[in-house]
Amino acid sequence: AVIAHLAAAVDETPKPADPIFANTSFELIASPQQALSAAADAALARNIAPVVLSDRIEGEARDVAAMHAAIALQLRAGSFRVGGQIIMPPAVLLSGGETTVTVHGQGRGGRNSEFLLALAAALAKDPGGPQRIAALACDTDGIDGTEDNAGAIVYPNTIIRAASSGIAIKQALAENDSYGFFAALGDLVVTGPTLTNVNDFRAILVLAR
Repeated sequence: AVIAHLAAAVDETPKPADPIFANTSFELIASPQQALSAAADAALARNIAPVVLSDRIEGEARDVAAMHAAIALQLRAGSFRVGGQIIMPPAVLLSGGETTVTVHGQGRGGRNSEFLLALAAALAKDPGGPQRIAALACDTDGIDGTEDNAGAIVYPNTIIRAASSGIAIKQALAENDSYGFFAALGDLVVTGPTLTNVNDFRAILVLAR
């Protein structure tokens, strides 16, 4: 059957202008931009200043995390400007898109939990640590990579809690074991499949003093 199909030289798949689509239509009911806009509106309603970075951020999860951490620390210090205006806490950084992970270890975890693990490590390097900073990163389809979680949450005391439990963040990063790290702390976000997908959703909350 396969040989006969190939020998028949069937045309390529129909293109957008093909008459076969004359009676078809579609409506986009959700997008990454809409998700971030809705989150920004929710933040404003709670007197939290939203900063939407982009709905198309890509790159290595650890590099993206370092960039987000730098901005979050600027926000906390009151030195982050948008359009010449300083944004003061409480504020929330919002971004979307999909990162990638270069796997070196034998651990478990998707790109969102890897992002958060790297974010926590980057914040911990600052003299002020992760004080007043919390973050969430999830895949909107409810599945982070191939795991059973959508993502995870980082709290201001995540590093302290991990250390007191004997969990080494450097080792978790080296092993790409973000799932194990957050599972041990009880900080995974598990939603189950959402039956939708508008890429990843990241929110970093910077609280006021």
